[in-house]
Amino acid sequence: MTTTFKIIDLTPETIADYGVCGYKDVSKHKELRNKIEWFSTYHAQGLKIKALLAEDGTYQGMIEYLPGELAHRPVNAQGYLFIHCLFVGFKKEHKGKGYASAMLDECLQDAKAQHKHGVAVVTRKGSFMADNKLFLKNGFEVVAKAKPDFELLVYKFNNSAPIPDFKTSIQTMPEQYKEGLAILRSPQCPYTEKNVHAIIDTAQKKYKVPTQLIDLDNAPAAQATPCAFGTFCIIYNGEVISHHPISNKRFENIMDKLMK
Repeated sequence: MTTTFKIIDLTPETIADYGVCGYKDVSKHKELRNKIEWFSTYHAQGLKIKALLAEDGTYQGMIEYLPGELAHRPVNAQGYLFIHCLFVGFKKEHKGKGYASAMLDECLQDAKAQHKHGVAVVTRKGSFMADNKLFLKNGFEVVAKAKPDFELLVYKFNNSAPIPDFKTSIQTMPEQYKEGLAILRSPQCPYTEKNVHAIIDTAQKKYKVPTQLIDLDNAPAAQATPCAFGTFCIIYNGEVISHHPISNKRFENIMDKLMK
């Protein structure tokens, strides 16, 4: 049986029809409103978000990418398209059908049409990011690594093109984050809204820790973070204690161990 599906381009006006990371109600979800506003800003600069509709018409995948100069990751990827996120299969029966490779190919073909050097992506095992398996299978190669287990992968059309790398910001902790708690977040990921205010309240009331919330409103700010995810991290006394959004309970567990 032939599996049929289609991949469509979303716009700031249509993205709410499909939802983002489970958020579909604009009036109810600040996360979605933030994402739409962010999408509106970058859409005119080359950001693309594509949805995959399975043969039954349901929304079963998404890929988001933009010019590397605008990546909300601490990378040097000028001249490349950069993938922020890619996922497939809200339902188990839609996994293993080649959807992810099809969306990745859309990005590669787009990069060729735009005469880019290639496509880059940051991967990590576990939550919030695709791991490297899909990309390695489709011709990408690992060109750089960052703690604890981030990898920068690249698909190059021209071997003489410059090789992307992580920015040096991930190797140095700014003085402003060396005391107290700092939460850095970008609206690129809708999950950066969830639990943040509960974590701040817990940090201040339970642990008596001075806390600052840093909104990364643009690409240069996101690229200057000391965490390879770029879009979110929690820093306590100069150490990154979470590289991605977490629950308030998870935050308490981490802090209880640190403060023993």
